[in-house]
Amino acid sequence: MQKNEKALLEINGLKIQGYTGEQWVDIIKGVDLTLRRGEVMGLIGESGAGKSTIGAAAMGYARDGTRVSGGSIEFDGMELTTASEAEKRALRGSRIAYVAQSAAASFNPAHKIIDQHTEAPLHYRIKKRLEAQEDAMDLYERLRLPNPREIGFRYPHQVSGGQLQRAMTAMAMACRPDLIIFDEPTTALDVTTQIEVLAAIRDIVDQFDTAAIYITHDLAVVAQMADTIKVLLRGHEVEEAPTQEMLDKPKEDYTKSLWAVRSFQRAQKSRPKGSEPLISIRNVDAAYTGGVKVLDDVSFDIHEGMTVAVVGESGSGKSTTARVITGLLPPMKGEVLFKGDPLPPSYLNRNKDQLRQAQMIYQMADTALNPKVRISEIIGRPAQFYSGLHGAELKHRVDELLDLIELDPSQFYDRYPPELSGGQKQRVGIARALAADPTFIICDEVTSALDQLVAEGILKLLDRLQNDLNLSYMFITHDLATVRSIADEVVVMQNGQVVEEGPKDKMFTPPHHPYTDLLLSSVPEMDSSWLTTLLEERGVDNIGDAARV
Repeated sequence: MQKNEKALLEINGLKIQGYTGEQWVDIIKGVDLTLRRGEVMGLIGESGAGKSTIGAAAMGYARDGTRVSGGSIEFDGMELTTASEAEKRALRGSRIAYVAQSAAASFNPAHKIIDQHTEAPLHYRIKKRLEAQEDAMDLYERLRLPNPREIGFRYPHQVSGGQLQRAMTAMAMACRPDLIIFDEPTTALDVTTQIEVLAAIRDIVDQFDTAAIYITHDLAVVAQMADTIKVLLRGHEVEEAPTQEMLDKPKEDYTKSLWAVRSFQRAQKSRPKGSEPLISIRNVDAAYTGGVKVLDDVSFDIHEGMTVAVVGESGSGKSTTARVITGLLPPMKGEVLFKGDPLPPSYLNRNKDQLRQAQMIYQMADTALNPKVRISEIIGRPAQFYSGLHGAELKHRVDELLDLIELDPSQFYDRYPPELSGGQKQRVGIARALAADPTFIICDEVTSALDQLVAEGILKLLDRLQNDLNLSYMFITHDLATVRSIADEVVVMQNGQVVEEGPKDKMFTPPHHPYTDLLLSSVPEMDSSWLTTLLEERGVDNIGDAARV
């Protein structure tokens, strides 16, 4: 890729402070960054490192409760720290664009995709409506979205997560910006969809010579995207180097520790001979409104004290199976058994003990926890509902649960979710599930939104709780590293069907079902040439053709 010598973005000695409610404290502590057209800078580090704060600052934006306290941010000759709000607003969306982590949360569900795409070019009077719509369709085609002349006229909920993420990338390109900030754009995507999005992003950046900052906690992903990697820790710059050099020879101990994460892998358990399953899904068919079948003859077992990982692409039926088990979606056919006894298809017909036995931990703790309710009440409600605890007994139980998830009750009892880190919030979600005293917990992508160090801590916590409390887990995930870490058995789903299942060691040993092989081969590796090599092996001549594979 040809690089221009003149810097497009020049950040020097950047300092940003955050307000604690009592005083301002430093959160970004003198970071430098230089980016030229056509270059991609990867920002990595654990939660709280300052990645997203720096990404926002590159747009001349300080998040609520923060302020730029020192340094300079120069974009194409304009000093953003002293520019007026009007000058900065004129850049955002036109010359500087932002692609968020969750496209589903970022699009307005009440408006069609193409109407949201054309908003910026119309606002900045770059194009007229019909011209902007035609350009949107051209970008959809470049990004290999299906039916590019039609897909934009759907609402966000009518397309898949990977398609919506690519539509957001197209929207970011609507005004042909000079700089795009990609903030964890593939975190919540399955491995095959992630390849489509990564390839599309690389293609669009290359075609338009766009500069990009790629924020992620996934080291293998940043290896595919970035020319240069900058490592951050608690607002400090640890080191920076060209991508392959950083992968091969990291200099600092902290960087080396990031490279070594996901070392946790517990011993695989086997089913006790002759044991009865705790949960049995038997020949289940299920459909949502409209009658389109989403589960087709699904059957598998989960035994006491064991973890069954359910993997597959978006739309494969993983979460729908969880909804059937919990009674949120009554099946059209088949049944769910608990210790050999059929459960009522709908949760409305299940008694309190049946409801108590199966609990869920959700993917996005940010949206799963009410931000206006104290931690003590979030955890205490199920303990009160299922066990009838009140007063001192209830407080004792909440304290006990906080201790179980390794959060100090004296510090967290009266706090609110926005005051917690991502990992702490996920621990509260775990405590809420434990408060019902269940025997079975469904973990729905519980580590996908967490950085690798925090995710490893959550996996170790879940493993300890399983051993201490004899819990059984159904682990819904698209992260095969998580499967290797914690699963005993694996169920592979595709298009609403179980295509392969068995003990973990068998599932990771060839020969595989072709779909399982596709999933395993789609896991990014710590090699900057991995994505290009993979696409070549799959017969893709152009990076952007990945979606056709």
